[in-house]
Amino acid sequence: MRSKILMYLFIFTLLFTIFIYVNDKKILDARDESIAGLENQIAEVQGELDSLKMSGTETDYFSIDRNEDAFNYFEERGISPEDVKLKIQDKLISGNSASQDNPFVPFAGMEGNMRINKIKIVNHKWVLADFTDGTYWGEVFFSYSVEEDGEVSLVPEKSFLYPLD
Repeated sequence: MRSKILMYLFIFTLLFTIFIYVNDKKILDARDESIAGLENQIAEVQGELDSLKMSGTETDYFSIDRNEDAFNYFEERGISPEDVKLKIQDKLISGNSASQDNPFVPFAGMEGNMRINKIKIVNHKWVLADFTDGTYWGEVFFSYSVEEDGEVSLVPEKSFLYPLD
């Protein structure tokens, strides 16, 4: 009788061990599959990030911050490029007001007052600005010069409004 109990106990232990092994193997396989999927997602996102970094570098090519010639132009004249950037931004944005159109925008607001939203200083001579009245929007291209007294003069060269669809 004792040998049968030991044999049943041994068989039960063996079956229980096999059950635990199979169950744990399934859990580990599922985790490995999940980890592999997440690693693939990380690789895809890393590839997209690298692509965005490259495209960001390309779009920043036309920027005063990455233009050595523009920096040299200002430094040869004893002018700080950062001061010029701030003066241009202040001059264009300070034209925004709640009661009237920005004087640097060559279009009158149709659905409100025209305001300049974004400014991109391309180099030591050109500035791009985005403007809108809330419904209509467009862009304006300025040429600028820095006078000897440090004052910035802006001349709107070209501008356009995007058509409403």
